[in-house]
Amino acid sequence: MDRSSAGISDQYTRSDNGYNQTNGHAASSRRGRYRHATVRQRDSHPRSTPVCNEFYHSSGTRPSQYLMYRSVNSAQDFNALIKPEIMAGLLSKSDRFGHRYDGRDHGLYASSIKKYTLAAKRPLNRAEQSQLMRLLQNFAATRSWNWRSLTTTLHSLTSAGVFTLHKPMDERVKLTQASLLSTLLDAIIFNCNQKLPARDIDALGIASLLWAMAKLIDSGQEHTPGFNEAMAALLPHVNAQKDQFNAQGIANLLWAMAKLVDNGQERTPELNEAVASLLHHVNAQKDPFIPQHIANLLWAMAKLVDNGQKRTTELNEAVAVLLPHVNVQKANFKPQGIANLLWAIAKLVDNGQERTPGLNEAVAALLPHVNAQKDQFIPQAIANLLWAMAKLVDNGQEQTPEL
Repeated sequence: MDRSSAGISDQYTRSDNGYNQTNGHAASSRRGRYRHATVRQRDSHPRSTPVCNEFYHSSGTRPSQYLMYRSVNSAQDFNALIKPEIMAGLLSKSDRFGHRYDGRDHGLYASSIKKYTLAAKRPLNRAEQSQLMRLLQNFAATRSWNWRSLTTTLHSLTSAGVFTLHKPMDERVKLTQASLLSTLLDAIIFNCNQKLPARDIDALGIASLLWAMAKLIDSGQEHTPGFNEAMAALLPHVNAQKDQFNAQGIANLLWAMAKLVDNGQERTPELNEAVASLLHHVNAQKDPFIPQHIANLLWAMAKLVDNGQKRTTELNEAVAVLLPHVNVQKANFKPQGIANLLWAIAKLVDNGQERTPGLNEAVAALLPHVNAQKDQFIPQAIANLLWAMAKLVDNGQEQTPEL
């Protein structure tokens, strides 16, 4: 099957690192609060944007007050995001506190952009992106920014489609994207390389960053030296924080690594070690996995194996742990999840996965739901499903009435 049409699991992914922070400048005096929410598939664009739970009212030059708790559904709401006084306020705060500025207000503003796209139920379109980029020409991260501000900013801007490469691409927009990404990645690298625990590198932030970086590459951004250096700086922290990742973090991380590898990321020893560490924890975290996690994890494992991942004991155990949960959760999978699961199972079998009773039961559980949800599959899902069924039959699947 053509890789370009194989199991698009990012339409079925959860990831978020929105937070609440009061205005201030101390890098570690107040801790923010992360939240989780589901990703909604966008009908008007092939990408998806994670949900955040805060929005900011526009009133003066305090970014944390912009568009607070407001329904967004008009051009007026977008215009509130691109007022010149917003950037004036951010620059003023940054200049006033200098090296003591922790990037908090920049993070809040980035979250408000993501909130706008959530309410609009689509990423920024090309015209909105171009207008916003005029404002973001002076939006630059510095090494003084704290971990929470960095993770929120990169995750929010990526989710909102700020870094999407539209075609044709305005050179001014492309240069602003490159400059903004460069400052964010430099600050992330600096934070990751610090030995001080005060940097507050946490599991959720690591998962959010790697998810965002996978989305960046998947949307056409290049593997620049800065990107590769940021990846190299982040991956050791996956292993260091391995006991802190919850079920969602494990699912998002393995999805991200599979997506990165599928888009040309080098399989370094650090990446292989991170994958091995996470696969081990799939077994430990098996009970909290919801249908979405199960679909993403099996898709990720199939994609990793298809890109050269060895069938290690950890991988085989993780597959064996997850397959029975497909049967248990069969009524809760959405059409995209069903398509991804059958694609993943077929791909695993095609790459040497043993047809265990657990695997056969999972296939048998999913096939009736294809018919039940037949009107809800998009063309790509239909193509993936037919490919998966053909590949399963090619590898010994019995021609049951359900198939």
